[in-house]
Amino acid sequence: MKYLVWGLVVLLVVLHQDLWNWDNDRLVFGFLPVTLAYHAGISIAASIVWLMATKFAWPSDLEGVTESAAETDRSEAVS
Repeated sequence: MKYLVWGLVVLLVVLHQDLWNWDNDRLVFGFLPVTLAYHAGISIAASIVWLMATKFAWPSDLEGVTESAAETDRSEAVS
């Protein structure tokens, strides 16, 4: 799953470069430029990928490191 998340991040980086929409002056829903609508979609997709990254690709051993560091700080403060 970690590699899928990384693949989606790379895909979002590539899709963010929307050179094909720069000359497009159509409106979505009659008021929203298509480029702005495209980037709104990219932003929503990025938030979903970030949620997936924190759920499936976040390193689990960091919680143990922060707890042991807090215990070390407490023991140094007492002594």
